[in-house]
Amino acid sequence: MSHHELDARRMLCPMPVIKTQNLVATLKPGDTVEVFCTDHGALNDIPAWSRINGHEVIASHESDSEVSITVRVGDSDDE
Repeated sequence: MSHHELDARRMLCPMPVIKTQNLVATLKPGDTVEVFCTDHGALNDIPAWSRINGHEVIASHESDSEVSITVRVGDSDDE
């Protein structure tokens, strides 16, 4: 199991989700990825994408200028 970080700052929807999807496709079940965004819409978009694709949001944090969302990779074969 490994942890990864993804810098999606200064990217607008849908790029944080697309970048997350592309990285997760290279990871193994149980790995985690922490996505850093300045687009606060990612707080809704990444969890929705995660549910649809069998992944789990295990943490999210929001400040005035940035959000971070941590996703645990599931067993989905749809990647």
